[in-house]
Amino acid sequence: MRYFIGNWKMFGVPKSINILNKINSYYSRDKNRNKYRVIITPPYTLIESYSKNFKNKRISIGSQNCYQKEKFSSNTAAISPYMLKNVGAKYTLVGHSDNRSEGDTDVMLKNKVKYALKNNLKVVFCIGENKKEKKNKRTLVVLKKQLTRVLERKFNKNNVIVAYEPIWSIGTGKIPTASELKKTTIYIKKILKSIFKHSSPAVLYGGSVDGDNVEIFKEIKEIDGFLIGGASKSHKKFIDIIKNYYR
Repeated sequence: MRYFIGNWKMFGVPKSINILNKINSYYSRDKNRNKYRVIITPPYTLIESYSKNFKNKRISIGSQNCYQKEKFSSNTAAISPYMLKNVGAKYTLVGHSDNRSEGDTDVMLKNKVKYALKNNLKVVFCIGENKKEKKNKRTLVVLKKQLTRVLERKFNKNNVIVAYEPIWSIGTGKIPTASELKKTTIYIKKILKSIFKHSSPAVLYGGSVDGDNVEIFKEIKEIDGFLIGGASKSHKKFIDIIKNYYR
């Protein structure tokens, strides 16, 4: 099974559902539709309405983040996994570099993963090195720390997906070479097998994915799908990624 996950970030109003309608229309008639899943993570303001509209359709709706406490608290503007589940979210991103840069610690991320899983949300756990870490050849060291400090064997690996997003690639148009990405993905799966005992959750790639370079990525069989940023805001660009992957 492959995953095509769109992270809208701070984008979208109610009428932006037209983008999802067009993606869903393509998805429903695509001959390869049973080989992959489409998940879109709009901002909090749209999760409930989009979830209702796509309740009986193929696209799943997720959240871009969740708070580190399970249910209710006095934290202003916080949204808990329990609240997300109750408005129809099925997935949540955790650990995106945007949130790490704003102060998310390993302890906070572990709580987010724990409580999201407890509320039957599937977690897309994001990891990735920055430009300096890559230059100093510390990519694998950084990724191992990010994985082992947050994920635990007791977590349900069937509800965990890992997204490798090199920070230096996000929004820059720069991507790892095929050999680099293959090596890194194999290493991530090796660490995940050591955490979860012999089997690895799905591992996705994210960072400047588009309809042109996805053909490079599809040759790397270890990659189980993609976390897509800017291109997911356009139904045409998002569909092109899927089309070209299966071409």
